[in-house]
Amino acid sequence: MKLLSCNANRPLAEAIADYLDTRLTRSEVKTFSDQEIFVRIDENVRGEDVFVIQSTSYPANDNLMQLLICMDALKRASARRITAVIPYFGYARQDRKTDGRTPISAKLVANLIHSAGADRVLTVDLHAGQIQGFFDIPTDNLFGSPVMVDDIKERYGKADLIVVSPDVGGVVRARSLAKRLEADLAIVDKRRPEAGKSEVMNIIGDVNGKRCIMLDDMCDSGGTLANAAAALKEHGAKSVSAYVTHGVLSNNAVQRIEKSVLDELVMTDSIQPSQDAIKSKSIRILPISPLLGEAIRRIANEESVSKLFER
Repeated sequence: MKLLSCNANRPLAEAIADYLDTRLTRSEVKTFSDQEIFVRIDENVRGEDVFVIQSTSYPANDNLMQLLICMDALKRASARRITAVIPYFGYARQDRKTDGRTPISAKLVANLIHSAGADRVLTVDLHAGQIQGFFDIPTDNLFGSPVMVDDIKERYGKADLIVVSPDVGGVVRARSLAKRLEADLAIVDKRRPEAGKSEVMNIIGDVNGKRCIMLDDMCDSGGTLANAAAALKEHGAKSVSAYVTHGVLSNNAVQRIEKSVLDELVMTDSIQPSQDAIKSKSIRILPISPLLGEAIRRIANEESVSKLFER
């Protein structure tokens, strides 16, 4: 087994290597003056089981091209099996036609990854579960909830807890967490007047006097979580914390979170956090390397990955 990292989140790749008690394969990923990407693998990988670790986060197109070119280099170097380890799968929000003459970009990216040489894909908390079906190769979609459950139990216990889905689309994810925590479930009925803006309309469930744990797969602009937190407080919530797997945090999201009524935003390091996020007192980061490292170990040893979540 060999681990290979591109440039999107090298600290995460190094943490995974430490968990597996191995090292990253020597490689070179650089950009020419015209922004073309060049990759060279500096070790023999013939007949090896290679895991390429690369989130397709900002800058999404550069990081995606690094992944594709790296896998092509491995395929031409006769690697036995190539697994694309994509902690954050970009373009996942374009998983269906939302209007006439619009693309399904998530499917296009899945095709590109397959064509570039991936034999398998390992990712975390896809924006929509059906994206697994876009791939024509085995795809493991890990859940960040085990990492979050342990943290919530340690910090909050079980008294007065209620899990909140910030929108109707995340109910299945929130219900699964509520079951693990043996807590009640509430839903925020959200209406979006235009792209990038959300407006909270109603709270389904009793949050009065409860400590609310909001759960979502990602935080992009922070507007949805900030608005939902304000609505929960207006309905009598004692406290509101948010747990997300992917901290996209584009534009002024960190400042928006800091100004909101959220007690804290907790996110994993599936995307390399910015310095603003690291320094923020309103944001806390959970390591996801043990989860990914254990999944990689199980895949390499041909063991069950689903057993990671059977508890």
